[in-house]
Amino acid sequence: MIDVLTVFLGVLVVVTVFASVEYYRRLREAQKEYEKAKSAVEDIVLSFNRELKREAERLEIVAYKIEGSSAKADANTKRVDAFEKRIEPLENQLGEIAKTQAAVLSQVSEANRKVQSLEAEQEALKSKISGVEEQLQKLTAVPDIPIEPVIPIKRDKAMSALTDTEIAVLEMLFTEGAKTAPEIKERVQLSREHTARLMKKLYEKGYLERETGKIPFRYSVKKEMEKFLKKSESPQI
Repeated sequence: MIDVLTVFLGVLVVVTVFASVEYYRRLREAQKEYEKAKSAVEDIVLSFNRELKREAERLEIVAYKIEGSSAKADANTKRVDAFEKRIEPLENQLGEIAKTQAAVLSQVSEANRKVQSLEAEQEALKSKISGVEEQLQKLTAVPDIPIEPVIPIKRDKAMSALTDTEIAVLEMLFTEGAKTAPEIKERVQLSREHTARLMKKLYEKGYLERETGKIPFRYSVKKEMEKFLKKSESPQI
């Protein structure tokens, strides 16, 4: 009776060892997949691997004791039962790991799709940036400053209708060169609106030229006016 029991226990131990080895092999395969996923899954696999190794070591001890002494068959049988009870939760854990693996693979696949989408968006953004850079290069290029067509001066009315302030402005532009309305405003001590109206009037009457390449406009005295300004006395500003 003891021999039959011993044989039975030996077969049971072999089956158990084979099952443990098979579980260990499956665990190693799952571990390779988990290394590509999140660190949390890796921690679970490592913990399970350590637990399985400990159980394998215990199993070897149980098998050695069974083969070494038939007198302890009853005790070994109890230990085998206890081991089977421990294997059952491990199997459940392995099933949970398989489910977790499937979820992780799904997340990895979704992440790959998102990465591809982000790469496509990045390429589109690079294309837009390149277009913007080209436009900026075009905008930063120094353009030819267009000068509006000169309004002819009526020579017989060149100086007769000018106020002292207007003559002072013409003299200042003649001696110091082109200026903007804000620069002229600081010199003649007029309001911004008054200065703007004054410069517009002088331009429309044909006394000034203006550069329209950028705002504010720069005003300068027409060549035809210079000979009149040379003959006139400059008023005090």
